[in-house]
Amino acid sequence: MCFSAEASFTAAAALLSMGSFAVRKAYKTNRNLVPLATLPMLFGFQQLFEGLVWTGGAVSSAAMVERYSLAYMFFSWLAWPIWVPFSVYFLEPCRRRHVYLLFAILGGIVGAMQYFPYFAHDGWLVTKFLSNSISYQGTVLFDYIMQREYTYMIYLFVIIAPLLTSSNRRAQIFGILISFVAATTYLFFQFAYISVFCFGGALMSLYIIYMILSEPDPALSANASI
Repeated sequence: MCFSAEASFTAAAALLSMGSFAVRKAYKTNRNLVPLATLPMLFGFQQLFEGLVWTGGAVSSAAMVERYSLAYMFFSWLAWPIWVPFSVYFLEPCRRRHVYLLFAILGGIVGAMQYFPYFAHDGWLVTKFLSNSISYQGTVLFDYIMQREYTYMIYLFVIIAPLLTSSNRRAQIFGILISFVAATTYLFFQFAYISVFCFGGALMSLYIIYMILSEPDPALSANASI
């Protein structure tokens, strides 16, 4: 995330605490919502790792910066393009689910091809500390066959398309919010695109917490009908 380690740790604490409460609520009210309810917690862990990247930079520890940058990019490249369509999969009727399973598989392929080469090629992931921001740069595998903009387009498609095409209205709203974050990041924050986009996604995941907490409790509804 941009700004500072303190801001990253604050975001992580808020998302992990509120996200865990949302997961418990989803488990009690509608278990099909549990994967989606987990998203804020995952964003919380990602922000925690970015706080540790900031900390590594502050103490001039290259090993710490590299370690936690890799942890951060695990979520950026691999977790989001798999987990988002996987979450939508459980919201859909059986006749539509295979489409979202294909999205998750495609996301896994795209993400793995970008993430795992970091472990085989030194220097492919470069973390730069800018003024109040972190820029994750370097080389990705698709750079050898297409421009980086097309890689980002495929990445965003795998994440946003399942949300926008979901039959669940609130999932669609979340998709619109993520689309807004992607557009804003592209227009104003290209110098730190990955960090800003993921932080924006973390903020938008607060909507998921609201969505889950506003779900009616079946036990209360049953008692009210007696």
